[in-house]
Amino acid sequence: MKNLCCVGFAFILSAASASAFELPFFKSKDALAPRDEWGELHQMPILNATDLERHEAYRLFYYAKSRRELMNDRAYVGSMQVSLQRMGYYCGPIDGVFSPDVIDAIARFQKAHHMRVTGNLTIAMRRALHMP
Repeated sequence: MKNLCCVGFAFILSAASASAFELPFFKSKDALAPRDEWGELHQMPILNATDLERHEAYRLFYYAKSRRELMNDRAYVGSMQVSLQRMGYYCGPIDGVFSPDVIDAIARFQKAHHMRVTGNLTIAMRRALHMP
C-alpha cells in the first residue's frame, strides 16, 4: 500500500510539472510573439522595427495595462499589426503607430467576428487576436 501511494504521488507530481512547462509563457522569452489559439508561437523570419522596441518581459504584465497604455505602446501596437496582417485585415507598414489604418483594420476584424464595432482595442478583440 505504501508503494502504491508513493507511485501515485510521483505520477501526480510528474503530470503537474509536465503541464506547467507546456504553458505558453515558458516557450519563448518574447512576450508579444504571435500565437495561435493553442498558445503555440509563430515566429516570423522578418524583423520589424517594432521588434526592437522595449516591451514587458512577461505576458502577464500586459493584462494589467489599460487600453490607452497599450495603444501608446509601440511594441504592443506593432505586434497587433502583425497579427492583423497575418489574418488579412491590415495591409499597412508595421511601425507601431495606432493610425487610422489600424482603426479600420480593427473595425473590420470586429465586424467579421461578430463583435461590437468600435474601432478601439477591447478585451474581446485582444482575446480574439490571442494577445495579452
